Amino acid sequence: MVHPDQPLQPLSRTAALLAPGALYLLAAGVAAAAGAMLVSDRVLTMVLLSVAGSFVVLAGLVRLAARRQARARVRANDQIAVFIAHDASPSFTTDVDGEIGFQNRAAVERFGSRGGQTLTRALGEMFANPGAVLHRLQNKAAALGGAREDLVTRRGHVRLSVHQIGHDAYLWRLEDMVERPAGGRGAETISLPMLTVSKSGTVLFMNEALRRIVGERVRTLDRIFAELPLRSGEEHEIATTNGPLRCVVAELEGAGGRNEIYLLPMTAGARTAHDPASFESLPVALMRLAGDGRVLAVNRAARGLMGQIVPETRLADLFEGLGRPVNDWVADALAGRTERRPEVLRARRGDREVFLQVALSRFVDEGRAGLIAVLSDATQLKTLEAQFVQSQKMQAIGQLAGGVAHDFNNLLTAISGHCDLLMLRHDKGDPDYADLDQISQNANRAASLVGQLLAFSRKQTLKPRVIDLRDTLSDLTHLLNRLVGEKVRLSLSHAPDLRPIRADKRQLEQVIMNLVVNARDAMPGGGEIKIETEGVTLLEDLRRDRVAVPKGDYVMVKVTDEGTGIAPDKISKIFEPFYTTKRAGEGTGLGLSTAYGIIKQTGGYIFCDSVLGSGTSFTIYLPAHDHVSEPEGEPEPQPSIDQSARTGTATVLLVEDEAPVRAFASRALKLRGYTVFEADCAEEALRILEDETLKVDVFVTDVIMPGMDGPTWVAEALKARPNTAVVFVSGYAEDVFNDGRPPVPNSVFLPKPFSLSELTATVQNKIP
Repeated sequence: MVHPDQPLQPLSRTAALLAPGALYLLAAGVAAAAGAMLVSDRVLTMVLLSVAGSFVVLAGLVRLAARRQARARVRANDQIAVFIAHDASPSFTTDVDGEIGFQNRAAVERFGSRGGQTLTRALGEMFANPGAVLHRLQNKAAALGGAREDLVTRRGHVRLSVHQIGHDAYLWRLEDMVERPAGGRGAETISLPMLTVSKSGTVLFMNEALRRIVGERVRTLDRIFAELPLRSGEEHEIATTNGPLRCVVAELEGAGGRNEIYLLPMTAGARTAHDPASFESLPVALMRLAGDGRVLAVNRAARGLMGQIVPETRLADLFEGLGRPVNDWVADALAGRTERRPEVLRARRGDREVFLQVALSRFVDEGRAGLIAVLSDATQLKTLEAQFVQSQKMQAIGQLAGGVAHDFNNLLTAISGHCDLLMLRHDKGDPDYADLDQISQNANRAASLVGQLLAFSRKQTLKPRVIDLRDTLSDLTHLLNRLVGEKVRLSLSHAPDLRPIRADKRQLEQVIMNLVVNARDAMPGGGEIKIETEGVTLLEDLRRDRVAVPKGDYVMVKVTDEGTGIAPDKISKIFEPFYTTKRAGEGTGLGLSTAYGIIKQTGGYIFCDSVLGSGTSFTIYLPAHDHVSEPEGEPEPQPSIDQSARTGTATVLLVEDEAPVRAFASRALKLRGYTVFEADCAEEALRILEDETLKVDVFVTDVIMPGMDGPTWVAEALKARPNTAVVFVSGYAEDVFNDGRPPVPNSVFLPKPFSLSELTATVQNKIP
């Protein structure tokens, strides 16, 4: 019977072979001595006696070596037995033939005493054909140092793990996976002692293996470690229930300022630098470096990340992307001038792109300083970071474009408005009229440019309706044919069962025109542009280009050309405002950014595929809609000359924080005969309305103002004057309202920049 606390008994294979070897040498020595007694020649007798003595001495040395190795084996087995004796999971040690040499208490309680039996026989009660599984795991452990496999048994799911001990022994551990606490931390189940600490040194978590060694749950690091601060990759002494214990420390930086610390207990008197077995088997990727940055050793976990590394390779030849020479970083770490802050570097691997988080820690071995590099895989983190940076960049550009467009709209309103006032005082035959007309036309061009910025920032005014894309593209074909010229052929094909979409027809036409113009410019020698539509049903989310298109029904529009194509390193930038691959003066860089903004505001998605020298294809996904007739609604006021020249006698309260815009609007309304009261903020407007004898017919107010905004003060004013008409104006789009609709009844929205006639006509239409 094998007691759970007895040491491991089997000797190593080398020791087992040494014992009979000593007997053979001794027998040979005796035979040589006997031969010397029988030979009469004195010289030959002396030779045989010398040979006999040599055999006897060799036999003694071999015997002594066998005993020393046996004692070392027993000491190692005793240490392993101490560690696993009280493990809650059944553990066994076996020789190469699978014979059990030691069982811990949990194994005896579950399987009974199995001394002299094989592990295959012991596990045969749990699942069928255990021999094949054990053979497979033992071969993998012999090659890699350890292996594990999850199995389904009669008692449920178990994890069987094995680690090689020396050259001819194996440690097996059987873990019931159902015994893991639901929602518990995975570190509880590993046998390697570990803890999690905060930046201040507070112990946040200790796993069972460490609590068993220390004897209690502690709160601070100084209760465990005799020397602080910790140096990753070096030995430290910890306080245990059985006295001080030397451990190798591996510290990994985690999320939220929490660090994970793993401990590898060392045999008394052993040195880390001379213990390659422990360095090799650590579950943390480590590299040992010389003072000049040469790689001296790489453990198994690090080779899994880096691949095979040629000895004596310098760290600078393995990594790039630090932003300064890697050799300088190594020199600073060796001199102790760094704070062991990890750096994310790109590994120079030809097979795939790998980003690693690398931390350097200094150690001294036999008077020579060196470095331990702790590696962790940061490839997925780097990918997520790139996606986040791209998303943040596009969002920041959109906010910037929207803010610039708002300010420009205020400026353009003042410029074009005062230009309109000047044109009223000049006839067409006046020499100054032509100059004023040029100012007006260029102001309109600037307004169009600002509109494109608003389109990218998805803040332009859309009037979506359910439309049939086939009719829209057919109506647009004659204009597109004139745009592409004679060298380029334009073909249009539709799916027969194409469903309608809900979009702003005018803006969607702008998108198609921008894509067709870009395709034409990419084919200076001519070619064909194909516009195709198709109904698409996505049964699951479509993930590409850092976005996910939700599953559902879509109408797909594809615009394909046979042009020069776009370089792969430039595709990610083509939707950014003012980015263009054309020469100076040939494009503004706003065509694709406008298309991007319109499609996104419509609720769709746009993607680009391109091959240099073969052409480019833009694919648009727009949500499909069932055909539902919508009321046409009131048409926008298109003031005629007669209507705009009409005068009124109503009273208008004008609220605008921009003084030039307020001055133009006030003069324009007064020229049409309106009585105008001006206010530069909402609070001033409410003070004017405190006069109950004052009758106001129309409120003309900006939406976004310092202090109280337009909808808020209008809602307050309408409590006492419920029938007053309201005209909201803004340099932003109607999206400044929560649901895209004016928040009060009997109100309209007039986007900036607006002309004199548009302002007066809008006010005239709101007067009863």
